[in-house]
This record gives sequence, structure tokens and C-alpha cells, in this order.
Amino acid sequence: MSAAKDEPRFKLFFTVPPESLEACKSAMFAKGAGSYPSGKYSMVCFETEGRMQFMPGEDANPAIGKIGKLEKLAEVKVEVLCVGQDVMLGAVAALKKAHPYEEPAYEVYRMEDF
Repeated sequence: MSAAKDEPRFKLFFTVPPESLEACKSAMFAKGAGSYPSGKYSMVCFETEGRMQFMPGEDANPAIGKIGKLEKLAEVKVEVLCVGQDVMLGAVAALKKAHPYEEPAYEVYRMEDF
């Protein structure tokens, strides 16, 4: 078995405004996210267009919208594989730095290999 095959796998999901999509993906890909253990594929992700809603609270510093006003806008949901905990942690840090929001919406799940 290769070392990469023994590494834990994670799936990182996040949402982002369409105009910031490429910057967020590039930042994560630079940290190794979206690369498969075989080395045959890189920069792999799945994108779904959707709608996001949120209302900034009194202490928020919103990049989009106004405090106390419900906002609804187009977003893209991205799913990307991260092989290894270091890659996952690096991808999350890169996402937070590249994302335009004060608190980016993201989720990380550990995957099982059956």
C-alpha cells in the first residue's frame, strides 16, 4: 500500500459567492485539496449552484448585506476531497483566508474506505 492510500480521507464542503469561487478553489488546490492518492487526478471538485440566506446580527461586519436585514443571494456549493489531515487543515485555513465572508460556511467529514 502507498502512504497516500493509508492517509485518512476527508470531504470538505463549502459555499461561496460565484465571483469568489475560483479564488477559493485555487487557494485550496494549492494546499493539495482535490488531489487523488494515485496522483493521476488533481484540482477535482463538484459544484452545485444554489441560494443562500442569512441575516447579519448587531455585532456582525457583513461583506454583503446590512445588519438586521434578511439577505438572499446566489451561492455555489463546492465539495472537495482532502487526503490526509494536514491537507484538510491546510485547505480549511486557505479557504478561510480566501473567502470573502467574515464566517465562511463549511463542513468537514471523515470518509471511510470500504
